[in-house]
Amino acid sequence: MVQFVDASLASNPQLDNELDEKQLKTDFNKLQKRIRRDTGRAISDFKMIEEGDRIMVCLSGGKDSFTMLDILISLQKSAPISFELVAVNLDQKQPGFPEHILPSYLDKLGIEYYIINRDTYTVVKQKVPEGRTTCGLCSRLRRGTLYAFAEDIGANKVALGHHRDDIVQTMFLNMFYGARLASMPPKLLSDDKRNVIIRPLAYCKESEIEAFSKFKNYPVIPCNLCGTQENLQRQNIKHMLNQWEIDNPGRVQNIFNSMQNIAPSQMADGKLFDFENLNIDRSAAREEYEYANEQLIEGVGSFAQKEPRLKDENSIDVFNL
Repeated sequence: MVQFVDASLASNPQLDNELDEKQLKTDFNKLQKRIRRDTGRAISDFKMIEEGDRIMVCLSGGKDSFTMLDILISLQKSAPISFELVAVNLDQKQPGFPEHILPSYLDKLGIEYYIINRDTYTVVKQKVPEGRTTCGLCSRLRRGTLYAFAEDIGANKVALGHHRDDIVQTMFLNMFYGARLASMPPKLLSDDKRNVIIRPLAYCKESEIEAFSKFKNYPVIPCNLCGTQENLQRQNIKHMLNQWEIDNPGRVQNIFNSMQNIAPSQMADGKLFDFENLNIDRSAAREEYEYANEQLIEGVGSFAQKEPRLKDENSIDVFNL
């Protein structure tokens, strides 16, 4: 028997591709709006960007810093205030670092940018014994170089690409391995008070930044070029948090929210709260406790309302059988 199929219901590869592209575009627009919104909220909540600011945007070549620069350029176009953006990369002369990628990318954006060439890699290798992690010295040299250059170019803010998950992970790293409750704040005055550091992606989820980066197809540079051992401590923390998020969706966000809702009197740091000089004040009338009239006080003393129920010496204690 011959079956007639409506041509309108037949598979149309071109139509399917158009629908797929339309869905991808819709998904991208929603994702971009969320990241823009979260970045905007962080900037507003912590007054990260003000009229006339000249912001040095640190670009490492990773997905986070690419996303940060992209979103800041987008926000700059629609912001009610005027501010400058200057992209800066520090080439630390790590073996295998593709020197052409970032200049080629930044050149197409038509913005002011600089590449700082400083061989911190050799310095670190000379100073740190074989087998020891190089991250500490490497980060100090990188930080010092970037902070000094910010002054040289007249930038009053330094933007770093750390996101929400970085901030939560750092808190647990400090707790587990440093015995202190601290993390990376969304806005920070450097120790020498010569630079203000901002983290515009502080409210953004790493998963969304990663998805955005894939949509944009950034020329991401691998972060393991230095050849040092992987930071296992951070990776362990990240695995722990990922598992928590699978078991209890929203837990990482709750942890981050708790960092914005700290009660020093409920902790145990005597430098943040004066536990030594606590004084009671009963001068005002006491508010009645809920259901206070339903309680009965047993005991021996002037405040007892009833004698205590004592064990009968002749009875058998069933709990001891």
